Amino acid sequence: MSKAASNIGFGDPTFKVAVYIANVPPMPQYTNLSTVTACADGQIASINQACGNGWRKVFNVYAKVLFALPSEHYHFAKLAPTWQHYRDEQLLQPNSQTALLFSPPVLNNNNTLHIIAGRTYAKALLQQGHLKCQLQWLDEEFAIDKVNKLIVCPYFDYRQLSNIKIARLSQLVAQCFVAE
Repeated sequence: MSKAASNIGFGDPTFKVAVYIANVPPMPQYTNLSTVTACADGQIASINQACGNGWRKVFNVYAKVLFALPSEHYHFAKLAPTWQHYRDEQLLQPNSQTALLFSPPVLNNNNTLHIIAGRTYAKALLQQGHLKCQLQWLDEEFAIDKVNKLIVCPYFDYRQLSNIKIARLSQLVAQCFVAE
């Protein structure tokens, strides 16, 4: 790879929380993304309508995860009355400090929380040499690299990343800050 790695996806280019997933919404306007682009009002709803329940789950679980993050480090739960309001009015929009990325993690900023959605995707990134870190696998679903504030968790789906597992993810995020 001669080209420097860059982030590609939806959200605030100055994100503090990045979620990485393997697939891009199957819509023509997203096939050639080359940067991080903030979502416009209603864009998440239009992706949900065009792409179905799988994408709805990704956005819903992302908002739920943000609301569950430790309040001493993240303020997302204070920005809206519910995770649904946050999803609809702020998630991945300008100045949200959030991103949904379709490119491998660029681990060069210790102030950024990196979450890879899905063990299979994380292992593929490792095998392909796109992920340079020291993951400690805690079990079949979760791994952590405290130095890089990187966590691997189940895919953003209600069955795979249930509310109980979201709570565990939040505890792992807190551990990333204890490591400092």
